[in-house]
Amino acid sequence: MEDKNNILKWLNRETSDEELARLQESKDFKTLEKIAHYASQIETPKVNVDKALEDFKLRTQKTAKKGRIIPFNFKQVSKYAAIIVVLLTTSYFLFFNNETSFKTQFSQTKTFNLPDNSEVILNSNSTITFNKNKWKSNRHLTLSGEAFFKVQKGEKFTVNTEIGEVTVLGTKFNVKERTNYFEVKTYEGLVSVAYKDTLVKLSKGTIFKVVNGTIDTVNTFDINENSWLQKESNFKSTALRFVLKEIENQFGYTIETKDIDLDILYSGGFTHADVNIALQSVTIPLQLSYKIEGEKIIIFNYDN
Repeated sequence: MEDKNNILKWLNRETSDEELARLQESKDFKTLEKIAHYASQIETPKVNVDKALEDFKLRTQKTAKKGRIIPFNFKQVSKYAAIIVVLLTTSYFLFFNNETSFKTQFSQTKTFNLPDNSEVILNSNSTITFNKNKWKSNRHLTLSGEAFFKVQKGEKFTVNTEIGEVTVLGTKFNVKERTNYFEVKTYEGLVSVAYKDTLVKLSKGTIFKVVNGTIDTVNTFDINENSWLQKESNFKSTALRFVLKEIENQFGYTIETKDIDLDILYSGGFTHADVNIALQSVTIPLQLSYKIEGEKIIIFNYDN
Protein backbone atom coordinates (compact mmCIF):
# COMPACT_ATOMS: atom_id res chain seq x y z
CA MET A 1 0.00 0.00 0.00
CA GLU A 2 2.89 2.33 0.88
CA ASP A 3 4.54 1.74 -2.53
CA LYS A 4 1.24 2.51 -4.22
CA ASN A 5 0.96 5.80 -2.35
CA ASN A 6 4.56 6.71 -3.24
CA ILE A 7 3.87 6.01 -6.93
CA LEU A 8 0.76 8.27 -6.90
CA LYS A 9 2.76 11.03 -5.21
CA TRP A 10 5.51 10.69 -7.80
CA LEU A 11 3.05 10.89 -10.70
CA ASN A 12 1.61 14.03 -9.13
CA ARG A 13 5.17 15.34 -8.40
CA GLU A 14 4.49 15.44 -4.68
CA THR A 15 7.32 13.10 -3.46
CA SER A 16 10.12 14.19 -1.20
CA ASP A 17 13.77 13.67 -2.09
CA GLU A 18 13.95 10.70 0.22
CA GLU A 19 10.82 9.07 -1.28
CA LEU A 20 12.07 9.72 -4.80
CA ALA A 21 15.42 8.08 -3.95
CA ARG A 22 13.67 4.94 -2.72
CA LEU A 23 11.58 4.72 -5.94
CA GLN A 24 14.60 5.11 -8.15
CA GLU A 25 16.26 2.21 -6.36
CA SER A 26 13.23 -0.07 -7.12
CA LYS A 27 13.38 -2.45 -10.06
CA ASP A 28 10.07 -1.10 -11.52
CA PHE A 29 11.13 2.54 -11.72
CA LYS A 30 11.96 2.40 -15.45
CA THR A 31 8.44 1.02 -16.12
CA LEU A 32 6.97 3.85 -14.10
CA GLU A 33 8.84 6.38 -16.18
CA LYS A 34 7.39 4.91 -19.38
CA ILE A 35 3.86 5.10 -17.92
CA ALA A 36 4.41 8.70 -16.92
CA HIS A 37 5.68 9.54 -20.41
CA TYR A 38 2.66 8.06 -22.25
CA ALA A 39 0.22 9.56 -19.78
CA SER A 40 1.58 13.00 -20.52
CA GLN A 41 0.76 12.48 -24.23
CA ILE A 42 -2.94 11.85 -23.59
CA GLU A 43 -5.17 14.96 -24.22
CA THR A 44 -8.31 15.48 -22.26
CA PRO A 45 -11.17 15.42 -24.77
CA LYS A 46 -12.86 18.76 -25.45
CA VAL A 47 -16.61 18.57 -24.78
CA ASN A 48 -19.19 20.49 -26.90
CA VAL A 49 -21.85 21.17 -24.30
CA ASP A 50 -24.60 22.15 -26.79
CA LYS A 51 -24.03 19.06 -28.90
CA ALA A 52 -23.96 16.87 -25.85
CA LEU A 53 -27.30 18.29 -24.74
CA GLU A 54 -28.88 17.62 -28.15
CA ASP A 55 -27.53 14.06 -28.11
CA PHE A 56 -29.04 13.56 -24.69
CA LYS A 57 -32.47 14.79 -25.88
CA LEU A 58 -32.31 12.49 -28.89
CA ARG A 59 -31.49 9.47 -26.70
CA THR A 60 -34.36 10.42 -24.37
CA GLN A 61 -36.87 10.52 -27.27
CA LYS A 62 -35.70 7.14 -28.52
CA THR A 63 -36.09 5.70 -25.06
CA ALA A 64 -39.66 7.09 -24.86
CA LYS A 65 -40.55 5.38 -28.14
CA LYS A 66 -39.14 2.08 -26.91
CA GLY A 67 -41.31 2.47 -23.80
CA ARG A 68 -44.46 2.73 -26.08
CA ILE A 69 -45.68 6.02 -24.63
CA ILE A 70 -48.61 6.90 -26.94
CA PRO A 71 -49.33 10.64 -27.31
CA PHE A 72 -52.96 11.92 -27.15
CA ASN A 73 -54.33 12.10 -30.70
CA PHE A 74 -57.16 14.67 -30.64
CA LYS A 75 -58.16 14.14 -34.29
CA GLN A 76 -58.45 10.40 -33.82
CA VAL A 77 -60.56 10.79 -30.69
CA SER A 78 -62.78 13.38 -32.44
CA LYS A 79 -63.36 10.94 -35.30
CA TYR A 80 -64.53 8.18 -32.98
CA ALA A 81 -66.67 10.64 -31.02
CA ALA A 82 -68.36 11.73 -34.26
CA ILE A 83 -69.08 8.10 -35.16
CA ILE A 84 -70.66 7.52 -31.74
CA VAL A 85 -72.86 10.62 -32.15
CA VAL A 86 -74.04 9.42 -35.58
CA LEU A 87 -74.86 5.97 -34.20
CA LEU A 88 -76.80 7.43 -31.27
CA THR A 89 -78.71 9.82 -33.56
CA THR A 90 -79.54 7.04 -36.00
CA SER A 91 -80.76 4.84 -33.15
CA TYR A 92 -83.00 7.65 -31.90
CA PHE A 93 -84.69 8.09 -35.25
CA LEU A 94 -85.06 4.35 -35.73
CA PHE A 95 -86.74 3.82 -32.36
CA PHE A 96 -88.60 7.11 -31.87
CA ASN A 97 -89.24 8.41 -35.37
CA ASN A 98 -89.95 5.19 -37.22
CA GLU A 99 -92.19 6.48 -40.02
CA THR A 100 -93.77 4.00 -42.41
CA SER A 101 -95.00 5.06 -45.84
CA PHE A 102 -97.16 3.48 -48.52
CA LYS A 103 -97.22 5.02 -51.98
CA THR A 104 -98.94 4.33 -55.29
CA GLN A 105 -98.00 5.41 -58.79
CA PHE A 106 -100.33 6.48 -61.60
CA SER A 107 -102.94 3.84 -62.50
CA GLN A 108 -102.04 1.82 -59.38
CA THR A 109 -103.93 0.96 -56.17
CA LYS A 110 -102.68 -0.73 -53.01
CA THR A 111 -104.37 -2.49 -50.08
CA PHE A 112 -102.66 -2.88 -46.69
CA ASN A 113 -103.38 -3.13 -42.97
CA LEU A 114 -102.31 -0.70 -40.28
CA PRO A 115 -100.79 -1.95 -36.97
CA ASP A 116 -104.27 -2.15 -35.36
CA ASN A 117 -105.51 -4.22 -38.33
CA SER A 118 -107.48 -1.32 -39.79
CA GLU A 119 -107.64 -1.73 -43.57
CA VAL A 120 -106.58 0.93 -46.06
CA ILE A 121 -107.11 0.91 -49.81
CA LEU A 122 -104.90 3.55 -51.41
CA ASN A 123 -105.96 5.06 -54.72
CA SER A 124 -103.54 5.95 -57.53
CA ASN A 125 -100.88 8.64 -57.14
CA SER A 126 -101.33 8.75 -53.36
CA THR A 127 -99.21 8.47 -50.20
CA ILE A 128 -99.90 7.56 -46.58
CA THR A 129 -97.37 8.05 -43.78
CA PHE A 130 -97.60 7.05 -40.09
CA ASN A 131 -95.43 6.16 -37.10
CA LYS A 132 -95.54 2.42 -36.54
CA ASN A 133 -93.91 2.49 -33.09
CA LYS A 134 -96.33 5.05 -31.68
CA TRP A 135 -99.43 3.71 -33.40
CA LYS A 136 -100.88 1.95 -30.36
CA SER A 137 -101.14 5.21 -28.41
CA ASN A 138 -101.53 7.56 -31.36
CA ARG A 139 -103.57 6.36 -34.34
CA HIS A 140 -102.59 9.26 -36.56
CA LEU A 141 -101.60 9.25 -40.23
CA THR A 142 -101.00 11.72 -43.04
CA LEU A 143 -102.63 11.34 -46.44
CA SER A 144 -101.79 12.92 -49.76
CA GLY A 145 -104.19 11.72 -52.45
CA GLU A 146 -107.16 9.41 -51.87
CA ALA A 147 -107.83 6.39 -49.66
CA PHE A 148 -110.71 4.30 -48.34
CA PHE A 149 -110.56 3.29 -44.66
CA LYS A 150 -112.11 0.43 -42.69
CA VAL A 151 -111.15 1.44 -39.16
CA GLN A 152 -111.13 -0.98 -36.24
CA LYS A 153 -112.85 0.32 -33.11
CA GLY A 154 -110.53 1.76 -30.50
CA GLU A 155 -108.81 5.02 -29.69
CA LYS A 156 -109.30 8.12 -31.82
CA PHE A 157 -108.23 7.58 -35.44
CA THR A 158 -107.07 10.68 -37.31
CA VAL A 159 -106.39 11.29 -41.00
CA ASN A 160 -104.51 14.51 -41.61
CA THR A 161 -104.30 16.23 -45.01
CA GLU A 162 -103.04 19.61 -46.17
CA ILE A 163 -106.62 20.91 -46.42
CA GLY A 164 -108.56 19.27 -43.58
CA GLU A 165 -108.53 16.66 -40.81
CA VAL A 166 -110.78 13.64 -40.32
CA THR A 167 -111.35 11.96 -36.94
CA VAL A 168 -113.23 8.73 -36.19
CA LEU A 169 -113.41 5.97 -33.59
CA GLY A 170 -114.35 3.06 -35.84
CA THR A 171 -116.08 3.28 -39.21
CA LYS A 172 -115.81 3.13 -43.01
CA PHE A 173 -115.06 6.30 -44.92
CA ASN A 174 -113.23 7.73 -47.93
CA VAL A 175 -110.90 10.72 -47.92
CA LYS A 176 -109.76 12.50 -51.07
CA GLU A 177 -107.25 15.34 -51.04
CA ARG A 178 -105.94 16.73 -54.31
CA THR A 179 -104.82 20.21 -55.34
CA ASN A 180 -107.59 22.63 -54.25
CA TYR A 181 -109.95 19.69 -53.64
CA PHE A 182 -110.94 17.99 -50.37
CA GLU A 183 -113.73 15.43 -49.96
CA VAL A 184 -114.88 13.07 -47.20
CA LYS A 185 -117.59 10.42 -47.64
CA THR A 186 -119.00 8.33 -44.78
CA TYR A 187 -120.06 4.76 -45.58
CA GLU A 188 -120.60 3.59 -42.01
CA GLY A 189 -120.62 5.10 -38.52
CA LEU A 190 -119.88 8.73 -37.70
CA VAL A 191 -117.00 10.86 -38.97
CA SER A 192 -115.78 14.20 -37.66
CA VAL A 193 -114.24 16.60 -40.20
CA ALA A 194 -112.31 19.72 -39.30
CA TYR A 195 -111.70 22.38 -41.93
CA LYS A 196 -110.30 25.71 -40.76
CA ASP A 197 -112.87 26.94 -38.20
CA THR A 198 -115.55 24.49 -39.35
CA LEU A 199 -116.26 21.19 -37.57
CA VAL A 200 -118.78 18.87 -39.23
CA LYS A 201 -120.20 15.50 -38.13
CA LEU A 202 -120.89 13.18 -41.07
CA SER A 203 -123.24 10.23 -40.70
CA LYS A 204 -123.69 7.38 -43.16
CA GLY A 205 -124.40 8.60 -46.71
CA THR A 206 -123.25 12.18 -46.14
CA ILE A 207 -120.39 14.02 -47.81
CA PHE A 208 -118.25 17.04 -47.03
CA LYS A 209 -116.47 18.71 -49.93
CA VAL A 210 -114.25 21.80 -50.28
CA VAL A 211 -113.43 23.10 -53.78
CA ASN A 212 -110.98 25.96 -54.24
CA GLY A 213 -111.40 26.94 -50.59
CA THR A 214 -115.21 26.97 -50.71
CA ILE A 215 -117.43 24.42 -48.92
CA ASP A 216 -119.75 22.69 -51.39
CA THR A 217 -123.48 22.68 -50.66
CA VAL A 218 -123.94 19.06 -51.79
CA ASN A 219 -124.09 16.94 -48.60
CA THR A 220 -125.38 13.49 -49.61
CA PHE A 221 -124.30 10.65 -51.92
CA ASP A 222 -125.44 7.15 -52.87
CA ILE A 223 -123.38 4.64 -50.84
CA ASN A 224 -124.32 1.89 -53.36
CA GLU A 225 -122.91 3.82 -56.30
CA ASN A 226 -119.75 2.41 -57.83
CA SER A 227 -116.54 4.18 -56.86
CA TRP A 228 -112.83 3.86 -57.54
CA LEU A 229 -112.91 0.74 -55.35
CA GLN A 230 -114.82 -0.89 -58.20
CA LYS A 231 -112.41 0.71 -60.71
CA GLU A 232 -114.82 3.47 -61.60
CA SER A 233 -114.75 7.18 -60.79
CA ASN A 234 -118.04 9.05 -60.34
CA PHE A 235 -118.70 12.76 -59.98
CA LYS A 236 -121.65 14.96 -59.10
CA SER A 237 -121.57 18.61 -60.23
CA THR A 238 -117.76 18.61 -60.26
CA ALA A 239 -115.60 21.08 -62.20
CA LEU A 240 -114.07 19.54 -65.33
CA ARG A 241 -110.51 20.37 -64.18
CA PHE A 242 -110.83 17.90 -61.30
CA VAL A 243 -112.33 15.22 -63.52
CA LEU A 244 -109.46 15.49 -66.00
CA LYS A 245 -106.93 15.40 -63.16
CA GLU A 246 -108.44 12.11 -62.02
CA ILE A 247 -108.06 10.70 -65.53
CA GLU A 248 -104.36 11.62 -65.34
CA ASN A 249 -104.05 9.84 -61.99
CA GLN A 250 -105.76 6.67 -63.17
CA PHE A 251 -104.04 6.30 -66.56
CA GLY A 252 -100.74 8.16 -66.20
CA TYR A 253 -101.26 10.50 -69.18
CA THR A 254 -100.64 14.24 -69.27
CA ILE A 255 -103.72 16.15 -70.42
CA GLU A 256 -103.62 19.41 -72.36
CA THR A 257 -106.70 21.45 -73.22
CA LYS A 258 -107.36 23.98 -75.97
CA ASP A 259 -109.95 26.72 -75.42
CA ILE A 260 -111.88 24.64 -72.90
CA ASP A 261 -113.83 25.97 -69.91
CA LEU A 262 -112.31 23.91 -67.11
CA ASP A 263 -114.88 25.16 -64.59
CA ILE A 264 -117.85 23.65 -66.44
CA LEU A 265 -119.64 21.17 -64.14
CA TYR A 266 -119.69 17.48 -64.94
CA SER A 267 -121.93 14.75 -63.49
CA GLY A 268 -121.19 11.18 -64.47
CA GLY A 269 -118.30 8.76 -64.33
CA PHE A 270 -115.64 6.82 -66.20
CA THR A 271 -114.13 3.35 -66.07
CA HIS A 272 -110.52 2.68 -65.12
CA ALA A 273 -110.31 -0.26 -67.52
CA ASP A 274 -109.91 1.60 -70.85
CA VAL A 275 -108.63 5.12 -71.44
CA ASN A 276 -110.63 5.65 -74.66
CA ILE A 277 -113.92 4.64 -73.05
CA ALA A 278 -113.07 6.87 -70.07
CA LEU A 279 -112.39 9.87 -72.33
CA GLN A 280 -115.55 9.31 -74.34
CA SER A 281 -117.60 9.11 -71.13
CA VAL A 282 -116.42 12.61 -70.20
CA THR A 283 -116.04 14.40 -73.54
CA ILE A 284 -119.23 13.32 -75.37
CA PRO A 285 -121.72 14.66 -72.74
CA LEU A 286 -119.81 17.98 -72.72
CA GLN A 287 -119.60 18.09 -76.55
CA LEU A 288 -115.82 17.91 -76.56
CA SER A 289 -113.32 15.87 -78.54
CA TYR A 290 -109.87 14.45 -77.84
CA LYS A 291 -106.81 12.84 -79.40
CA ILE A 292 -103.98 10.82 -77.91
CA GLU A 293 -100.39 11.56 -78.92
CA GLY A 294 -97.96 9.21 -77.16
CA GLU A 295 -98.25 9.91 -73.42
CA LYS A 296 -100.24 13.08 -73.99
CA ILE A 297 -103.99 13.63 -74.34
CA ILE A 298 -105.29 16.78 -76.04
CA ILE A 299 -108.91 17.81 -75.41
CA PHE A 300 -110.60 20.44 -77.58
CA ASN A 301 -113.99 21.62 -78.83
CA TYR A 302 -115.68 19.91 -81.77
CA ASP A 303 -115.31 22.97 -83.99
CA ASN A 304 -111.50 23.23 -83.51
